[in-house]
Amino acid sequence: MVGTAGTGQAAAIPADTQDEDFLRAQQYRFLARWLAAPPDRALLDLTAQLSGDGSELGQALSELAAVAAEADPAAADDEFHDLFVGIGRGELVPHASYYITGFLNEKPLATLRQHLASLGIARAEGNRTPEDHISALCDVMAGLITGEFGEVSTTRAPGVAATARGPEPETLGPQSAFFNAHLAPWAGRFFSDLERAKAARVYRGIGAVGRIFMEIEEAAFEMTA
Repeated sequence: MVGTAGTGQAAAIPADTQDEDFLRAQQYRFLARWLAAPPDRALLDLTAQLSGDGSELGQALSELAAVAAEADPAAADDEFHDLFVGIGRGELVPHASYYITGFLNEKPLATLRQHLASLGIARAEGNRTPEDHISALCDVMAGLITGEFGEVSTTRAPGVAATARGPEPETLGPQSAFFNAHLAPWAGRFFSDLERAKAARVYRGIGAVGRIFMEIEEAAFEMTA
């Protein structure tokens, strides 16, 4: 599990949130930031400071840290655009609807919007990115873990805005329901594809970390079902 991760922004984590849950939330925030926008020098430097343990996830984090330490922000910016933007579209399309149905803005997005509304989470004003972007979903999971749903910037998670609810960590039930409905059906495949993408260099490590973390989350939720 990651020892230090995040967006570089301070987060108000409720005092009664367990340490393990704090680390889970940080891991989701970390993935969300990398997938929302190209990494700047600060994010690369933060990532380079990570040190993992002997677990599969820990080893993947250590390998990512080594690559980030050598990465150039301009090259990483180009890599992000080749992977996710491109001319017309990037090598990968990081949206649930596309991975599940083969098309954007399909039923998975409508179902997600209904679920978000029930949680008091709205689309950010002025943000036109569909809410089923992988970054937004990771950020929502972090918010469910901690109960911390402040205004979400577009560099953290495209498509997700604020909730009026104050910090109140959710139980595993709502976390599991959201994960199983909106991440489990496709996120593992997305991260595996990112790990193998032709344009991926530093993002190959993000793919590995994301894939392993999704496997851990899925197994944990199955144990608590």
